Order: sequence, then C-alpha cells, then structure tokens
Amino acid sequence: MIELLATRWAYATFVLVMVTGLYMMIANSNLVKKVIGLNLFQSAVFLFFIASAYVEGGKPAIVPPDGGGGPYVSPLPHVIVLTAIVVGVSLTAVALALIVRIHNEYGTVDESVLREVSDD
Repeated sequence: MIELLATRWAYATFVLVMVTGLYMMIANSNLVKKVIGLNLFQSAVFLFFIASAYVEGGKPAIVPPDGGGGPYVSPLPHVIVLTAIVVGVSLTAVALALIVRIHNEYGTVDESVLREVSDD
C-alpha cells in the first residue's frame, strides 16, 4: 500500500484536496468559506487532469525534423486546465461580488441567517 501511494502521490493528493474542498462546501455555513472550498475542489480537478496526462519518458508534442519517435505528452489536458483556471477565477470573482452584495444587503454572510431572513 505504501509503495502504491509513493508512486501515485499525485492521485492521493488529488483525493485529499478534493475531499477537503467538498467538506468545506457542505459543512460550512459561511459563504466565503464555501467559495474557498469550491476553489480547493477545482484545484483538485486540475491536479487530476495534469497527473493523468503524465507519460513516463514523454517528450513535448513537437516532432523534430528528423521524425524522431518516442512517447509524446498530449498538450490537450494542459490546455483544458488553463481554460478551466480562467473560468475558475471568473467564477470566484462573481461569487465574491455576490457575497459582498449579500453582506451589504443583509449584514451577514451566514447561510442559516440568510435562510431565516428570506423566509420572513
């Protein structure tokens, strides 16, 4: 088991960060902490994509003029992660802007208090 974790440490880290982010989104009633948990979850997914794209002995996907062979690393997961990072930053900015508006309107960012206020 230890040997498996030593060779697959990125996947173990992915699971740890993902579970932490999911727990933060579910267990906290503070909206800012929920956004932080969402960011952790997103980062775990990024780590998973990059770890799954790893090729032992892989080279960049640029074929030399002599047509040299060898295993190549696919650039597609890296491009997807870069795009997802931009979307994640945008999502975080919108979420935090909404939280600021909610705080200005209701004076709190606690979900349970907001539920009580909205029921009235």
